[in-house]
Amino acid sequence: MTHRERTTAVLHYQSYDRLPIVHFGYWGETLQKWVEEGHLTGDEIKGWWDGSDADRRLSAKLGFDYNWQTMFYTGGGLDPAFESKVIREFPDGLRHVLNGNGVITVQRADAGSIPAEIDHLLKDRASWEEHYKWRYQWSEKRVSQSWLEQLKTEKRDTPLGLHCGSLFGHIRDVLGIEGVSYLYVDDEPLFREIIDVVGDLCFRNVERALQLGVGVGFDFAHFWEDICFKNGPLVSPVVFREYVGPHYRRITELVNRHGIDIVSLDCDGWIDALLPVWFENGVNTMFPIEVGTWGASIAPWRRQYGRELRGVGGMNKVVFAHDKAAVDAEIERLRPLIDLGGYIPCPDHRVAPDAKFENVCYYTERLRKIYG
Repeated sequence: MTHRERTTAVLHYQSYDRLPIVHFGYWGETLQKWVEEGHLTGDEIKGWWDGSDADRRLSAKLGFDYNWQTMFYTGGGLDPAFESKVIREFPDGLRHVLNGNGVITVQRADAGSIPAEIDHLLKDRASWEEHYKWRYQWSEKRVSQSWLEQLKTEKRDTPLGLHCGSLFGHIRDVLGIEGVSYLYVDDEPLFREIIDVVGDLCFRNVERALQLGVGVGFDFAHFWEDICFKNGPLVSPVVFREYVGPHYRRITELVNRHGIDIVSLDCDGWIDALLPVWFENGVNTMFPIEVGTWGASIAPWRRQYGRELRGVGGMNKVVFAHDKAAVDAEIERLRPLIDLGGYIPCPDHRVAPDAKFENVCYYTERLRKIYG
C-alpha cells in the first residue's frame, strides 16, 4: 500500500498493512540544533518548509512517512499584505514592528517565540473600509493555476490536502483577541461583515481550486484556526456557531460534493467547547490534539461523537526531550487510541528545540516495529 492508501484506510476504518508514521514539521531552531550536533547538514535543512523536497528527505532520515501539513494553499489573507517595517527601536534590542497584517508587535532579534501585540490598525469601520476590505477581495491570482498543473503531473504516494483557509483565526490575528471581542459588542454589523467577507473569500478560493484542480486528487480538506488556549476557546462558542458555523458548512458541503470526505481542522489548545460547532458543520478530523496540561485525547470525543469523529495528532512531543523509556511509555499510552481506529498518532505540534534527534528516530522505529 502507498502512504495515501494507508492514511485513507485508517481514517475510514478499513484494513491496512501498517500504520502511517506522521509528523507536523519542526521549529527552525530544532533543525539548526541538529545541524550543530552533527545529525544533519546545512544542505539537508536548506529550503525546508512543510511538504517541500527538503521536508520529504528529512522525513525519510528521521523515519517518518510524511508531514500532515503537505497541502495546496490558496491566498486567503490580505492582498497585498502591509509592508513590514520597524516603527521604533530601543537600546536594549527591542523593536516595534508593523507586520503584514497591520499589527504592531514587540520583537527581539534573538527571540523565536510569538511576538507580543501592542496595537492594531483595524479598529473600526473607517479603518476597515480604508485599509482592509479591499485587500480581501477575490481574484483569480489567489489560486495558482501553475501549481495545480504541476501537481497533476506528479506521482506521489503521500496524502495531499486542500487548504481551505481560516474563517476566524486570521481575523483574530488582524484584530487581536481584545479587538475582536470588543468589536462584537461595539459594532456587531461590522463584526458580521468582516466574517462574511473573509468566509466568502475562502469559499471562492476553494471553489476555484476544485474547478482548476480536477485530476490533482486531493486526499483531504483542511482549515486553520488556532483560537483556543489552555483554558478553552478565545471566542464564545455561541457566537462562533452563529457567525462562523455557516461558512464552515458552505465550504465542507462544497468539498464533499467533489468527493472529499475527510475534513481536518488545525486548532491548538483545549478545543472541546468549539468541537461541536466544527463537527456539526462538516469538520470530522481534529488536529493536532495538543495533550498539554489538560490531557487532550481523541478517546472522550469518540465516546461523545462516535466513529464519524477522526483525529491526527495527540502524541505528547515533550517525551522527545527525555529518554527512550519516556518514548516507550508514550507509545503504550497511544495504543488504545490507535486501536479505536480512525486515528493516526502525530507529535502534537512542531518538534521543539529540546527534542533529542535519537529519541525522534527511536519513536518512528518503535512505531514501525509495533504497527508494521
